[in-house]
Amino acid sequence: MKNEAKMIKQLDRVGIDMETLADDARALMTATAHVAGDKVEVARKRLEEVLGNGGDLYQGLRDRAYRGAHAADDAVREHTYTVIGLAMGAGLMLGLLAAHRCAARWL
Repeated sequence: MKNEAKMIKQLDRVGIDMETLADDARALMTATAHVAGDKVEVARKRLEEVLGNGGDLYQGLRDRAYRGAHAADDAVREHTYTVIGLAMGAGLMLGLLAAHRCAARWL
């Protein structure tokens, strides 16, 4: 439960950063409204489109991340000893590789 709360807090921070970025982009569009030119107009239209789709994209990514973290948490809770064994095995392998590499340097 603690990890879920931490993940939600981090996702909320990302959301706030994205909102700030969107606000800055809108301010840039307003500040450059007087600038004429085909390339500027095309860029402005693309930016408007991205800003329109950005909220939906963020919400979808947030939902997927939450579901993925929740599923991983459930899997770890359901298979605790398996996860512990895999973590110990991975640690052992990394330790052996590091020891071998260190021993090779000294020989």
